[in-house]
Order: sequence, then structure tokens, then C-alpha cells
Amino acid sequence: MHVRRCAVAWLEPREVSVFQLDDLLAGGTGVVSRLAWFAHAPHLPEAIEVAAAHVPVLGALGAIDWVERASLDARVGQEAVDALLAAGLLLPRAASDADARQDEDFRAQGWYAPAAVAHMAGRWEGIDGPGSTAEQDLDSNEGLLRQHGLPPPLQPPMMSAVAGAAPAIPLPRVAQDGFDALLDARATCRNFDAGAEVPLASFAQLMARVFGARGIGRPAPGFDVIKRTSPSGGALHPTDCWLILQRVEGIAPGLYRYRIETHALEAVVANIAPPQPGDVGVRARQHEATRPWTRQELRAFARIAVAGQEFFADAPVMCVLAPNFQRNFWKYRNHAKAYRVCVLDVGHLSQTLQLCATQAGFGPFVTGAINEVDLERAFGMTGYRQSPLVVCGFGKRAATLVESEFDPNRLIWPR
Repeated sequence: MHVRRCAVAWLEPREVSVFQLDDLLAGGTGVVSRLAWFAHAPHLPEAIEVAAAHVPVLGALGAIDWVERASLDARVGQEAVDALLAAGLLLPRAASDADARQDEDFRAQGWYAPAAVAHMAGRWEGIDGPGSTAEQDLDSNEGLLRQHGLPPPLQPPMMSAVAGAAPAIPLPRVAQDGFDALLDARATCRNFDAGAEVPLASFAQLMARVFGARGIGRPAPGFDVIKRTSPSGGALHPTDCWLILQRVEGIAPGLYRYRIETHALEAVVANIAPPQPGDVGVRARQHEATRPWTRQELRAFARIAVAGQEFFADAPVMCVLAPNFQRNFWKYRNHAKAYRVCVLDVGHLSQTLQLCATQAGFGPFVTGAINEVDLERAFGMTGYRQSPLVVCGFGKRAATLVESEFDPNRLIWPR
């Protein structure tokens, strides 16, 4: 039997706190910390704790060449090899091993290792942010000021304050035009009209303007390059728009994928149990028959998607922006900037949606506080292949302000 280390294994020393009754009875706080080692391997669903004695073993094994297990047992001990194989950090040369197949699939993607670790470790699952009183407190300016004091200033002091520095050059004030008015009117909507539908024509127009192909080129057979209204690194446009549609005229509520090349919606059958109100994460579908979700179940999933942010979960249209990483990594393989370009891609698209939705008279939003793992399970994604980075959306604003919206110029909500 031949084995080798997985493609990426980043080791993190972490202090883990646990409650111990003996410590409390002895007069302590009851909270005892210990130093533990965790291995981050992107082909695994979560970081794996590793015994301290096995850390040097991982560091001594390569990820390319296969070694004979018997010789490795003799060198580091059978117990260490067994433990690392069970953890999925050491892999057998066997197509039947699930961890080995996942590792091979990950290797084929072309990830820059630090970016892969950061992406996979930063994904949420079952987070219900607003449900925590402490998080609600920290989400307010008052709570943040109490905890951390004043934030850093918007800009450092003027360089002209330094002896010998040239004075600042004032720029002319140019009269604002209609585009300035549009920019000023863009404000994150936290108050959606829960009974209003988005007209089909408006929805179709926004999909075409933001996510559709404005032109298609074919530099080689089978290699299609599109032009969108937003820029993209290498003109590759890796980001797909997956949709949670709750209220769009003429379209059944449900999950969809926008097809760029045909300007069409592809229905998605979620491979999870229908979410229920109050759920904070999705559940695997066991024996439930496949059926369309009710509006209440779809709303429950929308709430899970945005990590419990109720004000966004009422949006009629929610766009889950998820790059297909290998499309970028095909050109920028194992490149230190490739993942950053995917993040920029999603940022460009979400901002274009904000402006286009505002121009169409809708309230827009975008949030990075999302449960990526739950969304991946529902839409059938693999986190290192394709993963949501933000959820954005739009809809008609409610007539009454309930949740605060940052609108200092009173352009949306009059005095």
C-alpha cells in the first residue's frame, strides 16, 4: 500500500477552552485552556485536530511522491500513520477511498494554497447572527463604541501638517447631473414590501443588464468568452447567479439558476429537506418526496441564506453570486491573485445590480453575512469548486420604515 500527504495541510496552533467542574470546585473559573493543533485541508469539510506528536510527521511527508506504507510505519510508527489516514490528511493510493478522490478533485482546481485555506475556513453553516443578544449589541454603534472605542479616522492627518510638505490641491466642484442623483439614491433596503411582486419585465431587464451576455466571442472551439456590463479578470466571468425567487410575476416561487447564454431560468431541485420556519441551517433530505417548497419553506430558506437577517429575507429576488473558481484558475493556475479576482468579480456584479435596481425604482441590498455551506448543499455545489461569496437582491420598498436604513440625505425616507 502506498500513501502520501494530502495536497494542502496548514497547521494552526489554537487555544481551546473547555469547562472543567474540578477546576471550579477548586476555586478556579471552571474554564481551562489547552493548546491544540488543527490541520486545515480544503478537501475536508472542517479543520481536523491533530495530536501534537503527529505534527512533525505531517511536516515530514510530501504531497507529491507516494511512499510505501511499511517503510513509513517503520519510520514514524504505525499509530501515527493510522491516525493520519483516519483523519484524511494522509491518503492511500486507492480510487475507492472517498478522501483520496476529494483530494484529487481539489488538486485539479488550481488553487493557491493560502487562498484555498482562507476561503474554506471562512464559510458559515447554520449561523443565525441576529439571534444572539451579544451580537445584536455589537452590531449597534453604541455597542461597538463601548467595546472598542472610536474607529480609526476616515483618513490620516493631512500631510501638509508635516514640515516642508506641499499643501493640498483643491479640486473644482463640478455641478451634479442625473447620474449623481442615481448614485445618491442607492441605499441598502432593509424594509421590503412582503406583499409586492417584481414585474416580470423588470426582473428580466435587470437579469439581462447585470448578468446577461452583451456579446459573445469564441477565440477557440469550445472556448466562449462573454462581455458583461461589469469587468472581470481575464474576461473570464466565472460568477454564476443562482436565485431564490419569492415574488416575481409569472414565475413560480423557488430556486433557479440564471442561464447566461440563453437568458433563461433553470429550475433547481434542492437536495435538502424543505426548511421550516425557525430553522437556522438546512437538513439533508432523507425519505421526503421531491416537491415544490411552500412559500413559508422558501422564506425559511431565504432566512438561512442570509444568516438570520430577517430584513433581507423578505426580498422578492435574492441573487446568490457564486464563482466557478476553476474557470479563473484555468488561466491563473496556483496564482496568488486568482482568488482575489474572483472576489472582485462578485463585487463588480453586486454593485452593478445595486445601481440598476435603484434606477428601476427598487430597493437593493448586498450582504456577505451568509451561510455558504447551507447554500452549497441546497444548490449542489462543492465548496472548493464553486461557492457563494455574497447574496444580493432587490424588491419594492415597504411604505413604513421599521428597520433603520442609512439615508443621511433623506432621499429615500423623508423627514
